[in-house]
Amino acid sequence: MSNSITNPKPQSSSASSKAGSPRDSYVDTAAIMKLKNLELRARLIVEGFMSGLHRSPYHGFSVEFTDYREYSPGDDLRHLDWKLLARRDRKYIKRFEDETNLRCHLLVDLSRSMSFGSGDVEKSEYAKTLAASLAYFLFRQRDAVGLVTFDEAIDEVLPARFRPGHLRHLLGALERSTGGSSTDIGRPLEQVAATIQKRGLIVLVSDFLVPIESIRKPLSYLRAIGHDIVLLRVLDPAEVEFSFSQASMFVDLETGREIYVDPGAVAKDYQKRFNDHRSELKTFCDGNGIDFFEALTSDPVQTSLFNFLQARAQQAQRGQLTAANPNQRGGGGSQ
Repeated sequence: MSNSITNPKPQSSSASSKAGSPRDSYVDTAAIMKLKNLELRARLIVEGFMSGLHRSPYHGFSVEFTDYREYSPGDDLRHLDWKLLARRDRKYIKRFEDETNLRCHLLVDLSRSMSFGSGDVEKSEYAKTLAASLAYFLFRQRDAVGLVTFDEAIDEVLPARFRPGHLRHLLGALERSTGGSSTDIGRPLEQVAATIQKRGLIVLVSDFLVPIESIRKPLSYLRAIGHDIVLLRVLDPAEVEFSFSQASMFVDLETGREIYVDPGAVAKDYQKRFNDHRSELKTFCDGNGIDFFEALTSDPVQTSLFNFLQARAQQAQRGQLTAANPNQRGGGGSQ
């Protein structure tokens, strides 16, 4: 698998977008992606997502009530204790068992391969928007969020914090970030492992068009020292489907090298190498307890955010069941 993906010259026609699901009907994702302000983009996506979530069967991710905390602006009013408000004229929010002080670090790949786009949205813009939306959502949950942007080296680092003004600073830094040169995920990961002392959630957003060996050691080390790791892979539909039909010159985005390609002659080999690389990446993640998600730039960002959070919530619930029933085993056994 090549370290970088090539960009056709001239570009092919735009890839067709997938039809949105019902939970994506509350906002026009295509219109939102045209907004230049990343903070506004993230806010509209998350508020639309939360609106859809409240109208769906998924009414939040907390499962067991434990105690109270004082209400803060932006808290979900569904968890407000109205009886306590009537008795004491003070607002309190119910806390739940799986509410924790999460510490999340968003690692966003902004190398040149991320600037590829066969349609209206480049991978880098989609990755920024998805990372910004996740940061906005976590901040609403009162979790600490940090940011690391990188290409072949780390560009900017913001520590994980929850304090007034931090989210705006983080989103501003992400919005200002521009694409770098070649991709070297391994070296930034090694730097992250050396600097992030407290255990937390590390979400790595990239196209992962790199040799698996370059990320195997640093990711394994981060898992070994106790971090929870999620890989969010952002791809263009053309990279997955290789939907090019005309022979043309392709440009390697990271080296500038031009290559004449006849799609009919290389499509089968490309698909095999791409699928082998994807399978190897998934196998590595499965074997190391690392969550792996894929998102296409044609997918509504809300869908990707929903799938990510739903899977994380289900995983947390499975962990609670395992902790409550240490003798329970997975599989098709009786409950």
